[in-house]
Amino acid sequence: MLVELNERSNTSPEGVKRKMEAKERQDNAMERIPLMNPYKMGKFQLSHRVVLAPLGRLRSYDYLPQPHAILYYSQRTADGGFLISEATAISETSLGYPRTPGIWTKEQVEAWKPIVNAVHEKGGIFFCQLWHVGRVSSNDYQPNGQAPISSTDKGVKAGNARAESGDCMPPRRRSVDEIPQVINDYRLAATNAIEAGFDGVEIHGAHGYLIDQFMKDQVNDRTDEYGGSIEKRCRFALEVVEAVVKEIGADRVGMRLSPFANYMDSADSNPNSLGIYMAESLNKYEIAYLHVVEPRMITIEDNSKTPYSLLPMRQAFKRSFIVAGAYDRKEGNKAIKENHTDLVAFGRLFLANPDLPRRFELDAPLNKYNRATFAIPDPVVGYTDYPFLDQAVL
Repeated sequence: MLVELNERSNTSPEGVKRKMEAKERQDNAMERIPLMNPYKMGKFQLSHRVVLAPLGRLRSYDYLPQPHAILYYSQRTADGGFLISEATAISETSLGYPRTPGIWTKEQVEAWKPIVNAVHEKGGIFFCQLWHVGRVSSNDYQPNGQAPISSTDKGVKAGNARAESGDCMPPRRRSVDEIPQVINDYRLAATNAIEAGFDGVEIHGAHGYLIDQFMKDQVNDRTDEYGGSIEKRCRFALEVVEAVVKEIGADRVGMRLSPFANYMDSADSNPNSLGIYMAESLNKYEIAYLHVVEPRMITIEDNSKTPYSLLPMRQAFKRSFIVAGAYDRKEGNKAIKENHTDLVAFGRLFLANPDLPRRFELDAPLNKYNRATFAIPDPVVGYTDYPFLDQAVL
């Protein structure tokens, strides 16, 4: 009788439908999509093209990454997957947000080690994003209550900074004689990242933070060797890259740029030329990759129509290229198939789907992210409690 019931349920319309859906998922999984193709990024062999984008989650305390980050990053690690850490402060002067991690002290290095180990235990490749906010700060975050530093003494207009950073105060223009100290801070932070076990570092040159403040002509109003022409405005960025490359090796270094964006009042009058100049200049240093934010992401919540494309930067840069900015499965596959990029970084989708590569592989439904929990201090809610794909659907 039990056998008869099972046979009947398997031949019922509902049973047939379930079998057909299961077979379709299996067929889709067998037909490898572009995002799931393996890739060699310099010396790193990646099992797929889906990258965890750097995501500031604001869940560190006293600028120390916490044990709950072990589970968060481990959840999002697959064997041969590539992860980029949340933005990580390089020095005391680099701070501008609450509950962010640092990498300038021995204590911070030790706190990162178990997090990095957890990623490595699952076969992941992990880079630390090195970050200096520049003028996106206030004296509350700065040593001795001093003004934050920048390429300029112009502040971010009220209401244009991210809410988490609070009101920004007018910065102090860094003198030419002081710039080498900041470059050295990046160098030391890179050394510390390798000491913590990271496989490499990503230099954060995007989104209106310090390096972007030097590159963009709507911010940089200097008349010395670090301002004016595109070559002079990009000098600081390239000196940082050179110092970090010399310290830890070019194959351990990547860079993130957003030439088209206007985050934190940091626009440029000719972003296409800026992007191409940086892409061509970075070839000299033979860094592992260039990670660029799509032109449509003009502001942090934007997804605008634009005449610009990253293809000229892609063609100018001779090594691995990563794109980011409101990508989904369909667009990511298309970008790789058409050779517009090598890898695609996913932020919000990866945040809400710790097994995102697997879901992409099966074309499975995605969890919806909850924006209200992106940057709260809770060590679980909106952080490690997003569910994995139910095995019953496989």
